[in-house]
Amino acid sequence: MNFWRLNIYKPWLVKLGHTLAQHWKLLMTLLVLTPALLAVAYIWVPVPATPLMVWRVMQGEGWHRTWVPLEKLPKVIPQAVIASEDNAFCQHNGVDWGAVKDVYEEWQAGEGLRGASTISMQVARNVFLWPGQDPIRKGLELVVTYGIESLWSKARIMEIYLNVAEWGPGVYGIEAAAQHHFGKSAKRLTREEVFRLVSILPSPRHWRPTSQRRWIYRNINRLQRRVGQLQGEMGCISR
Repeated sequence: MNFWRLNIYKPWLVKLGHTLAQHWKLLMTLLVLTPALLAVAYIWVPVPATPLMVWRVMQGEGWHRTWVPLEKLPKVIPQAVIASEDNAFCQHNGVDWGAVKDVYEEWQAGEGLRGASTISMQVARNVFLWPGQDPIRKGLELVVTYGIESLWSKARIMEIYLNVAEWGPGVYGIEAAAQHHFGKSAKRLTREEVFRLVSILPSPRHWRPTSQRRWIYRNINRLQRRVGQLQGEMGCISR
């Protein structure tokens, strides 16, 4: 039965193959130009959606997000994200090779393998690439990261991050996260609420910022200290 069905579709598949072969140059050009044109447009235009958002919707999840300009958010929000996700955000050019080296040495010493993705790398894969961990995507992630670092300011990268990051099933961006978890606008969040929201970024689909467990208080205290220590190294996010 399967062979019979294959024979039915075989002429169509052959025709499709010939068409793709004839126009492969055009397809490759579109494959390269489309992300490049989007990257240029996103210098000014809010990112309407990401592949992950679309994928989650196809899986039956909701889609809650409200774009908020960086200048309308409390400064502690991007500061807390830097303290949590990427301490050298203002110093590196997309990839923190020092962090990559540290992770590799820890792995060589037998410690668990942790991530070394910068905020720029997270934005690159969230905005332009498909969900997954395959080697092709990881390679493209580096290319796209250096591309957006050359086009966008650090403030713009942070603004996009804060508006596309996943903060729970169907919840994207800091404004939707504030509304979903605390019932208020992001600009009205207290410092503790900001630290709580940032604390769940490593696993937003499983952790809850309203948790009363010890780990959340340890993270709050750690982020408070780190934000203070990094005050002189976060000027790149000012507008």
